[in-house]
Amino acid sequence: MRSQRQVVDYSLQRRAVLREVFSGRVSSHEVCDASPYLKSAARFHGEPTDESCPICRRENLTHVHYIYGDELKQSAGQARNRAELSLLAMTLREFQVYVVEVCRVCNWNHLVEQYLLGRDGLGVGGDGEADDAVAVSGGGRPSMTKRRREAQR
Repeated sequence: MRSQRQVVDYSLQRRAVLREVFSGRVSSHEVCDASPYLKSAARFHGEPTDESCPICRRENLTHVHYIYGDELKQSAGQARNRAELSLLAMTLREFQVYVVEVCRVCNWNHLVEQYLLGRDGLGVGGDGEADDAVAVSGGGRPSMTKRRREAQR
């Protein structure tokens, strides 16, 4: 997507988890724990991929995109497809997208990446600075820097 920014890729973490499973230090039952809600989101909102499941190798993985942000209000935490993400990116200032891969057969799931979308990344804000500054808190969830912007004005 054109306005995708501040991308965090979790492929190294994924490889480490799979290495633990294949070496026998972690059971596949421990990592194949997709909730019924995640499996349902994969079924109705997910996008199929060409990559087969690394655990069961029986079915291709499905990517589910979850959205979070202040402007989303009650829609925060919902799964959306790519077409909906593009529309939201043109109408909302900023929101976070989390992409989770899911196997609907063995219940493998892992966070693939996260990134920001929204109009703020398309241009320059009213004060002459780009409005895509985000601080990441210790829990990994972004905390918007509204207070910092307001203090600068």
